[in-house]
Amino acid sequence: MGGGYLTQPAVFLVQVLFGLYATLVVLRFLLQLMRADFYNPLSQLIVKVTRPLLNPLRRVIPGVSGIDMASLVLAWLVISVEQLAILGLAGAGFKPAAACLLAIPELISLVINIFLFAILIQVILSWINPGSYNPVVGLIHSLTEPVLAPVRRRMPDMGGLDLSPMVVMVGLVVLEMLLVPPVKDLIGQML
Repeated sequence: MGGGYLTQPAVFLVQVLFGLYATLVVLRFLLQLMRADFYNPLSQLIVKVTRPLLNPLRRVIPGVSGIDMASLVLAWLVISVEQLAILGLAGAGFKPAAACLLAIPELISLVINIFLFAILIQVILSWINPGSYNPVVGLIHSLTEPVLAPVRRRMPDMGGLDLSPMVVMVGLVVLEMLLVPPVKDLIGQML
């Protein structure tokens, strides 16, 4: 990595700021896809934070079969700008095409990691404070239940022990291993 003493802290700050916003945009997309409660205070926060950039984009990019394509495009654009800044800080120069391509596996990883962390948080909360409700728990449940329920239905009865989160998390990690490296390799060959 090129640059000097401040390169790593600068890259870290870029990753945190852009990564946080991209995460909020992807969460908005996923919560819409899973039909989560948009009157939930956390949902309202996500909507308010993402609205300024998302609404103009929606005028240009329509939804497809009920899927909010503008949110996906915005997340990809935010990650592309992040990758462009990282390339610049690393001394690779101004390479917008490379940044746009590098954003694709990053977006895939982000979506998978959101599910991984949501399931992990749900499991931990079920151990610490089972049966409690707050807005965050409700949204996590809305996000994870469509993924966990089909696995839970197919698993044998374990005497009240729900292993579906572990099965889904292992599946998500394997999916990320199968998808992201080949995409990165393909992009590396193109660049």
